Amino acid sequence: MLNFPIDREVLAPLAPPGTVVDTYKGKAYVSVVGFLFLNTKVSGVPIPFHQTFEEVNLRFYVRRLAGEEWRRGVVFIKEIVPSVAVATVARMAYGENYVTLPMRHRLEHAADNSVTAATYSWRLGERWNHLQAVPHGEAFVPAPGTLEEFITEHYWGYTAQPDGGCLEYQVEHPQWLVRRVNDYVFDCNVAAIYGDAFVAALSAPPGSAFLAEGSPVAVFKGVRI
Repeated sequence: MLNFPIDREVLAPLAPPGTVVDTYKGKAYVSVVGFLFLNTKVSGVPIPFHQTFEEVNLRFYVRRLAGEEWRRGVVFIKEIVPSVAVATVARMAYGENYVTLPMRHRLEHAADNSVTAATYSWRLGERWNHLQAVPHGEAFVPAPGTLEEFITEHYWGYTAQPDGGCLEYQVEHPQWLVRRVNDYVFDCNVAAIYGDAFVAALSAPPGSAFLAEGSPVAVFKGVRI
């Protein structure tokens, strides 16, 4: 997870109706996230031949006031997957901006099976783009009030709908352990994939970089708000 400070005004037009851009100590962030889906099911049913696959997404963070509760959520700007079937299901179920590109990944492990390097790649045209992280140190639970906690502790997703509405869905998972990352690579044709508005932010060094160990995750059916 590479997390880049960005001008809040870039994100404000992308915040779904009923949400506002969330910030950490006054700064808005976008995150480039690469990960694996494993043993994926939709409504309890596996998608044949599409249970394990890569995803790389660009996301930012929002809040929505529901009664007296502020719900902290994620908005996906673009999600890259290698399967047309997966992208189609996600678009139909949640209206997310999924695109399909050839992808590959490589995970390197130490003798104790801990990850020593993670690489996710996607091809646009003839060029392979990639995201790589080399973690160090022991895994830890992000402390309250830290940037790692702000980035990982979001349990709602929000998606703007074509008719101007908003879909809210709950995401359930245990708190993730993270490991810090000093050595990383983000080699990406940002303008072609995400648009000119993100070139400046994603061309600068990230404000933080870490690897999350992941966990079982449940994504619930969306509700219009």
